[in-house]
Amino acid sequence: MAQFEYDLVTLGAGSGGVAGSRRAASYGARVAICELDRVGGTCVLRGCVPKKLLVYGAHFAEDLEDAAGFGWTIEPPRFDWSVLQAHKNQELERLNKVYTRLLRDSGVHIAHGAARLLDAHTVQVGEQRLTAANILIATGGWPTLPAIPGIQHVITSNEALELERLPKRMIIVGGGYIAVEFASIFNALGVKVTLLVRTEMLLRGFDADVRFTMATELAKKGITLRTETIVRSIEKEGDAYSVFTDEDELMETDLVMYATGRAPQTRDLGLEQVGVALNARGAIRVDEWSRTSVPNIYAIGDVTDRFNLTPVAIAEGRGLAETLFNKNPVPVDHHLVATAVFSMPPVGTVGLTESQARARLGAVDVYTANFRPMKHTLSGRDERIHMKLVVDRVSDQVVGCHMVGADAPEIIQGFAVALRCGATKKQFDATVGIHPSAAEEFVTMREKVPEAEIRRAR
Repeated sequence: MAQFEYDLVTLGAGSGGVAGSRRAASYGARVAICELDRVGGTCVLRGCVPKKLLVYGAHFAEDLEDAAGFGWTIEPPRFDWSVLQAHKNQELERLNKVYTRLLRDSGVHIAHGAARLLDAHTVQVGEQRLTAANILIATGGWPTLPAIPGIQHVITSNEALELERLPKRMIIVGGGYIAVEFASIFNALGVKVTLLVRTEMLLRGFDADVRFTMATELAKKGITLRTETIVRSIEKEGDAYSVFTDEDELMETDLVMYATGRAPQTRDLGLEQVGVALNARGAIRVDEWSRTSVPNIYAIGDVTDRFNLTPVAIAEGRGLAETLFNKNPVPVDHHLVATAVFSMPPVGTVGLTESQARARLGAVDVYTANFRPMKHTLSGRDERIHMKLVVDRVSDQVVGCHMVGADAPEIIQGFAVALRCGATKKQFDATVGIHPSAAEEFVTMREKVPEAEIRRAR
């Protein structure tokens, strides 16, 4: 039997790679993890964490305005972007040290440098060669850019997190959650934001009512939303930029950001030479056990392009460790994974959209609530909350739960448990709500949306 230096070598020290490596080491496996950058990956360094810290910072703009309705007199506040950036970076550095310490305390060897497979059991990292019985690819994803003239002038979400100063005007190209989140952040901080969306509406893949509500709320906040718009070229003109669209329109701005998608980071890893199969998008093909076409090589997280969320990558990494090193086979269930958009206002959702439910189940019942939250009865802010339940008419099971409004991610997390347990609308109705709260609306919705209204909405 071949002898290897390690039982597992992981490529990529992001959330999934760290979680899987630590869990494997806890079961006595000899583990090494390879990382070119700092430990932490997209979520900690270039995604969820820094972005949400900026959302918190931006939200104070609205909180300070709202305070007047509650009797507070606040002198004209001053905002310093450099202070927020400095504090955000301090937190990222702290988290990097925490993750590094967690790995080392777990007995995981950290190999710094670019990693590449030499064969199915050997990884080259700088001057080191690591051999392993099993290899885990957890290299994540990276922003993609279209091949159009002037694309070299734009920034992505990576650079947006590191801006030294705020522009006065900004065009964000994209309609997904990253585009919407950054549009909310910069708009709240005083930037004039224009959002260019290629399709007919932003947040493709989300429930139609969620998409419409978000578009309405963003417009109220002063964000200009242009749908069905394609950028043809970009030119730099002094300190500004001109964006030329498919409608022969020239738009001037101080900064252009692209948030049009991310691609799996599979280049220069030696995967093809070893025989690891990729799909058309360059993602690693895996089975339900995260196993690739090479039996001892596995892949998790965004590099597989299955369900690109940090908690999913963590679950996949831990499930793999359980399967390989704890005699506890754990395939990851990607069904009923809740997700959120940390925009202003935020979105929380779990389960099927209305259109998905109708396609799969046929007859469904829909319940909605749209109201002004109690806070804004005094603040005067023109912002509403939208909630929606999608119910299988035959079984009475709630199959979709969607919300746009303050605290939506926190609220939907709890209802994700209910859907996971197969809760019915009758059980929702029998639950006593917490009053006064927005969340109670989910257990007090009684009137179905009439079929005639649904047909008109289509």
